[in-house]
Amino acid sequence: MSEAQPLILAEGRLAALAWGDEAAPTWLALHGWLDNAASFSRLAPMLVARLGIRIVALDFSGHGHSSHREGDYALWDYCHDLLDAADGLGLERVSLLAHSMGAGVACLTAAALPERVERLVLIDGLGAVTTPINESTAQLRKGLRAARRPRSAAPRYPDSRTAIAARVAGGVTPIDTATATPLVERNLVREPDGHVRLRTDGRLLWPSPMRLSPEQALALLGAIQAPALLVEGEGGILGERDMARAARAAVSHLARRVLPGGHHLHLEPGSVSCVAETIEAWLASAE
Repeated sequence: MSEAQPLILAEGRLAALAWGDEAAPTWLALHGWLDNAASFSRLAPMLVARLGIRIVALDFSGHGHSSHREGDYALWDYCHDLLDAADGLGLERVSLLAHSMGAGVACLTAAALPERVERLVLIDGLGAVTTPINESTAQLRKGLRAARRPRSAAPRYPDSRTAIAARVAGGVTPIDTATATPLVERNLVREPDGHVRLRTDGRLLWPSPMRLSPEQALALLGAIQAPALLVEGEGGILGERDMARAARAAVSHLARRVLPGGHHLHLEPGSVSCVAETIEAWLASAE
């Protein structure tokens, strides 16, 4: 497998990992909430070898090795990370490989700027987390109150093994040690006394002051023009929930594949090969 090469983009604000030849067609990879570019550390080398492409996986702002920012971390703000990276790499049109929250960012960008997005490969994510209109005031209240509280120090652990165990025990979605290890290792700063602490901006855990309504989210999905593949895990977060069904129905050119695995099936050692094969087969069928 090819080794990842570190990159710095957007005048030093964004960090990334790249796999493959610089001269090959470049795809951007977008990770999920509280993850980082290492989310693609098992899938990217497989796709590079199978498809003859280059993959550049970003650390979104506040994640991994990228800079933190002041203000809110709204979903649509990450669209600028995507566009800044694409501009820095000289990509006028880009193929996007995106997981979870990253899939939401990819969908928003594809809807608003269809001329910039060539294709979407979405992994266990489609559209945005939403808030019904009648709950907007309560959501804003939660977000404003959270932002007024004193900031807490970044979590600190005696060693990386303990940090990985904490992610496994406290993750929003189920994740095992083998799957969590690359994500956590990239997210650690090692201190002089041997302890480690998380790089992630703690404000990512604050409630969003504002979210799209379900109606807005579906309208944006309906505006996507790029061909899209949605790869879901059997134990993932979408399934047959009403909003997930409505989201899939809203996208005009969407192929759906449901594979064994959980929310991080593209990183799970037992599932990643199947994900790579599925992406390769979809691209071949689209030619």
